[in-house]
Amino acid sequence: MTRLAAERRHVVRFTLNGRSVQGEAEPRLLLSDFVRHQLGATGTHVGCEHGVCGACTVTIDGHLARACLTLAVQVDGGEVRTVEGLAPSPADLSVLQAAFRRHHALQCGFCTAGILMSLDDFLCRHDSPSERDIRELLSGHLCRCTGYTPIVRAALDAAAELAKQRRG
Repeated sequence: MTRLAAERRHVVRFTLNGRSVQGEAEPRLLLSDFVRHQLGATGTHVGCEHGVCGACTVTIDGHLARACLTLAVQVDGGEVRTVEGLAPSPADLSVLQAAFRRHHALQCGFCTAGILMSLDDFLCRHDSPSERDIRELLSGHLCRCTGYTPIVRAALDAAAELAKQRRG
């Protein structure tokens, strides 16, 4: 690495899935590349690199974002959650992930991480979404394998389970 390139790198510190992380990034390095290649959070996929496909969806400070449209330096001091942060523990799936498994809501799995992130955020804010609500949310994601029907079924199943848990 040249001296000039080293001078352009910035230390980026943030919380990733509940743990403090840091690394060096050039100003133009995308968050998707940073979390995958420097931090090893490979669940965040890069599909279109234009924010259209949704495969790179993460949350930044509690808001959904496309990691392929976000620079790593922009999250300095913030909190990022990727699909690796959905499960309560490495041995247990979240309610949504378990519903995806039951309903065979993935095939190749490339789009799944982004869809899970969007649905997790949505289901935390909506107690009883309709099929139409779920389909509208999914319109921001491209899946070339499943035809969306199993994804919708899994999301509705997870919504019902989460509502039941909230009621006690």
